[in-house]
Amino acid sequence: MEKIVLASGSPRRKELLARTGVVFSVVVSNGEEKTNLTDPAETVEKLSQDKAISVADRLENESEPCLIIGADTVVAFEGKILGKPSDEEDALDTLLKLQGKSHQVYTGVTLLVKEQGIWKPYTFSERTDVEFYPVSREELLEYIKTGEPMDKAGSYGIQGKFGIYVKGIHGDYNNVVGLPVGRLVYELKKMKINIRGMRK
Repeated sequence: MEKIVLASGSPRRKELLARTGVVFSVVVSNGEEKTNLTDPAETVEKLSQDKAISVADRLENESEPCLIIGADTVVAFEGKILGKPSDEEDALDTLLKLQGKSHQVYTGVTLLVKEQGIWKPYTFSERTDVEFYPVSREELLEYIKTGEPMDKAGSYGIQGKFGIYVKGIHGDYNNVVGLPVGRLVYELKKMKINIRGMRK
């Protein structure tokens, strides 16, 4: 394998992948990121596939062996997907639901490998359970005023200011940030792909 491409514009995913020592380039997907699926795991798997395929279409003329990594993350509470907040009131409603309780974060990852001119897909998803301490309405309003939750699924960023309210995590912390890199490397090993040997 000669080349690796991250099909995501997320700075958090870029940082997580870079920590593995992998050399890669970024090509942002131009897909709509829409699906009629409601199951969280199925949803992130489908959206990660869409992102990877969108980038693959743009790299169709790539002649050398190539790996594309597509990823998508959602937050779910009581089986329902929580998207990015539409406004501050929506963010508050979401965080009021989550405070003092457990919820789930799912990230779907699709690996597209081009060998002999054919894209071969492999998709998986990872789940992490997150529990928050009870948080007062005033604390939530103060957090929302920072603007941090407005572009994040579930209305919070665990690696940011809301991290002080996390009571516990069961599963991969990196998965909550946006990319389960441990699982990613493990799955690639099973595919007999050494991403450390790749280049831009």
